[in-house]
Amino acid sequence: MSKRIALITGATSGIGEATARLLAANNFDLILCGRRKDRLHKLSAELATLTRIHTLAFDVRDQKETTIQLTSLPDDWKDIDVLINNAGNAHGLDSIQNGSVEDWDAMLDINVKGLLYVTKAILPVMVQRNKGHIINIGSIAGKEVYANGNVYCASKFAVDALTKGMRIDLNAHGIKVTGIHPGMVETEFSLVRFKGDTEKAANVYKGVEALRGEDIADLILFAVTRPAHVVVADLVVLPTAQASATVVKRL
Repeated sequence: MSKRIALITGATSGIGEATARLLAANNFDLILCGRRKDRLHKLSAELATLTRIHTLAFDVRDQKETTIQLTSLPDDWKDIDVLINNAGNAHGLDSIQNGSVEDWDAMLDINVKGLLYVTKAILPVMVQRNKGHIINIGSIAGKEVYANGNVYCASKFAVDALTKGMRIDLNAHGIKVTGIHPGMVETEFSLVRFKGDTEKAANVYKGVEALRGEDIADLILFAVTRPAHVVVADLVVLPTAQASATVVKRL
């Protein structure tokens, strides 16, 4: 069975890195994308013992650079079978009246516009081939709004809406579209949200066995290995200790 090519954004940590490791061990060639060149090179060197790896260092917020990087792939990397839109972030946890415009811009630019820029660059080949699979990593915050989540929740509601819209628009081309919406996943997410405050970040997961990046990677692998006539359209996944965006049992 020939290998398929998967492109992963935000591949240098958390869900993206875990997905890269799992797909590399399961018959996928990988295009790994991220901002941190040192991490990209380290991960690439490690996974190159398992499969072919191509790395691209760029920021999905930069539309021009994103387009140049993704439309200039070598010929043997152009036929991307799976696009995993994983890059995303949360900045701050403030009420709408106290929110930072810079934080708002960062979340909307990465979570929404970045996803669109990447998808726009990849889609022409998928449409031409009448095949492909797009996986958008959303959040429970795209299903439920919580206090002080305002703009972050709005960005993830947008991811959910875009996923549904993509599925409709791309149906005629046989392209699968999957939305995966995790609850609490213990990654660098909270460290970024709280701007490097390790104590605040640790408190988010205190007394809870949160999901790990590997848990979401398992679901991604499941989704991309279903038969051609099956698409996992929409999937919400929570740790057992979490019942909703705001209801969490802590030890």
